[in-house]
Amino acid sequence: MCVSVVFLLIGMPAGVATGMQEDFALQTAHAHLNLVGGVLLFLFLFGLYYRLIPAAGASRLAKIQGWLHIVGGILFPIGVAIVILKGPSLIVLPIAGSLIAVAATALFAFIVLRTAWD
Repeated sequence: MCVSVVFLLIGMPAGVATGMQEDFALQTAHAHLNLVGGVLLFLFLFGLYYRLIPAAGASRLAKIQGWLHIVGGILFPIGVAIVILKGPSLIVLPIAGSLIAVAATALFAFIVLRTAWD
């Protein structure tokens, strides 16, 4: 959960700065940072579930899932920003970041289902 707060503390001021400068070239990266890294997955979905079901959050898989999501949540929006600013030559970065985030979400789904079956 602490990581999601850091994501939001970076992403929200970045959005404010974008608006103040009226330069919206990086709005996609800003949105992905806030949504993928901050709000949707860490702060509410994963964090809330692991708080409500402590046994699920204590597992080794939950720790792997959390780290995968941190890596994907960082690489995805940074990769989007690099592609926007530098062109598609580094398109592998946001693709890899998004796939890592999807893998983390799939692992989370497995953890939820396994916990429900126990």
